Amino acid sequence: MLLDIFGPLKKLIKLGTVSIDNNVFRLHYKATVVILIASSMLVTTAQYFGEPIRCIQTDDVPGEMLATYCWIHSTFTLPHALNMRPGEEVPHPGISKYTEGDKKTYHSYYQWVWIVLFLQALMFYVPRYLWKVCEGGRLKSLVLGLNKPVLPQKVRQEQIGLLVLYLKANLTYHNWYFIYFVICEVLNFVNVIIQMYVIDAFLGGAFRSYGLDVLKYSEMD
Repeated sequence: MLLDIFGPLKKLIKLGTVSIDNNVFRLHYKATVVILIASSMLVTTAQYFGEPIRCIQTDDVPGEMLATYCWIHSTFTLPHALNMRPGEEVPHPGISKYTEGDKKTYHSYYQWVWIVLFLQALMFYVPRYLWKVCEGGRLKSLVLGLNKPVLPQKVRQEQIGLLVLYLKANLTYHNWYFIYFVICEVLNFVNVIIQMYVIDAFLGGAFRSYGLDVLKYSEMD
């Protein structure tokens, strides 16, 4: 069942008792990581979401054999047929009769989609891992149990007083704590930029122009 497949992702969604980052940071290592891992798992669950590839065949060729052949050798489109009118000149943009010498653009990326999605999830989690190592549970120690929902008012005030005294006495002691956090935030931003270029390279340079290509295709109807 799908619940069994996605059950382990609950640990990534669970919030800690002490927050050591902010909402934007959590979007990177929680929301994005969960979406990417879930997508990677969905791609591999052919029994729930159909076949990874389906080829048009004749009765004299076994379907499974042809599908395996198509999967291994990958599919391709013809660049000269991309601008032809679908339904009139070609059945679909890029799909036309192949003749010897025609330039072909292979699309083998679908074989590696689940791996790329999983690696992307790891990349989005790296800044979080580095921040946890640098943070070392320091904030949890400083909180002194103030995060507990039930705490006597007198005890709470005493602990707040101790925390204030500590911070006053160590105003510059935690400068590196702040610097490490800023570095990890910058890593989040850099990672997003890198992922855009990774996806573009993975899709053969079609990612950056995808929006415009969709508009052009819609105007061809």
